Amino acid sequence: MFTKSQANIIKSLADKKNRQKTGLFLVEGEKSVVETLQSNFEIKTLITTKSFYSKYQKIINTKNVNCELVEAGEIEKVSSLDSNDSVLAVVKQKDMPVLDFKITGDEIILALDNVRDPGNLGTIIRIADWYGIKKIIASIGTVDLYNPKVISATKGSFTRVQVFYADLKSFLSNVNTPILGAFMTGENAHNFKFPNGGILVMGNESNGIDKEIESLVTNKINIPAYGKTESLNVSIATAVLLDNWKRSKN
Repeated sequence: MFTKSQANIIKSLADKKNRQKTGLFLVEGEKSVVETLQSNFEIKTLITTKSFYSKYQKIINTKNVNCELVEAGEIEKVSSLDSNDSVLAVVKQKDMPVLDFKITGDEIILALDNVRDPGNLGTIIRIADWYGIKKIIASIGTVDLYNPKVISATKGSFTRVQVFYADLKSFLSNVNTPILGAFMTGENAHNFKFPNGGILVMGNESNGIDKEIESLVTNKINIPAYGKTESLNVSIATAVLLDNWKRSKN
């Protein structure tokens, strides 16, 4: 039976302090939960309808997941999504990865400078997955990866893209690779000769890239505008720049 205590635990995971205390986070909705089932994340409890359980019983049994079968209305009461009537999972967080990797010559890495909006971070992770980007370096001020809105916006891509939290200035100061940054002025992304690999820095939604980080950027890149709006959403700008970079390598 799905208890009131379980419901309260699930609701509490919307709060970062409770996620940190318990080491747990939520994955909600059919697509994201299936992606998590197919990953190496450890699912503690699956709150699911009979229809979802029947559809994915084989993989659920393979993972030996504890399941609570409930009615759709019970899931909707505790879900943070506007519409979720099939499944949610309580999942164990992974230890945050350590920055001990070497950047290969043709690898593209994303660096995020204080991206605060959960939807933007989640969408950027999904975009990174689409373009085959495996690593994102996020500043300490960037929103928590395990925020439910971040996880939801990734649509499961969080299982394939590593997010490292670090002092961004220190990290960028110690790399020997091109560092590209998105700015309102700079070299036209459509004509720029992108390197084989490097780091793409994307800035805060309101303030852009911090001045200290800007000083470490080797190339300022601009997406040319053809209309009147003053700026692009950071996740959209990330997609545009990654698309230009990837196409230049083909």
